[in-house]
Amino acid sequence: MFEGLLRNYIQDYVTVNNIISDNQHGFTKDRSCQTNLICFYEEVSSSLDRGAAVDVVFLGFAKAFDTVPYRHLIGKVRSIGLESIVCNWIENWLKNRVQRVVVDDSYSEWSQVISGDPKGSVLGPLLFNLFINDFEDGINSTISIFADYTKLCSTVQSMEDVHILQADLNTLSDWASTWQMRFNVDKCKVLHLGSNNLRASYVLGDVTLGESLIEKDLGVLVDGRLNYSIQCQSADSKATRILSCIN
Repeated sequence: MFEGLLRNYIQDYVTVNNIISDNQHGFTKDRSCQTNLICFYEEVSSSLDRGAAVDVVFLGFAKAFDTVPYRHLIGKVRSIGLESIVCNWIENWLKNRVQRVVVDDSYSEWSQVISGDPKGSVLGPLLFNLFINDFEDGINSTISIFADYTKLCSTVQSMEDVHILQADLNTLSDWASTWQMRFNVDKCKVLHLGSNNLRASYVLGDVTLGESLIEKDLGVLVDGRLNYSIQCQSADSKATRILSCIN
């Protein structure tokens, strides 16, 4: 109960002071997967309608909620101006957690937990949003975030535009390194849109990102023509299977 009250207090504080970025759609009041998709692809489709080529980069952290360092998290919570007693409550709520591994009748030694947003908590998602709230600082491309899942898009009419998008990826990579997070580079992909697209390659850290012909974006299948017929077919097929089971 106390955790819920603390969460409501912090939520009211960050809302009144407009702390959480407008580009964050996860665990945020009046935001959802739908608002994320609508806002982002409105921007993308508008660029395509003007005849511009667009590159979209899909990014995701590796085990994001499990790797948030407590020390950095507490520092960011204190930096937004919350009362000291509230910050102390949060710190006490996070610290002195321990874990061990159990296999059949064998037990490992207890070890201190120094990272990870507590799963199943009502406060954890809000703390995660506060932790990554400065993730987009210095980014020139259009960015859209849903919890730890991020999309970047930019028009690419020339190699200069490509370099700007690459610079944004470098900025995000540096942020992750600074705050002890890491991207799941195997699942980070680039989707090239537009008939005159340069189809440039991009690097995240020291890994060249793979190209995607069809990307599943928050449950919606998106292809290189921004055609959602594949998504419709998939939904129809799933509905047909469920109907068959019911019958």
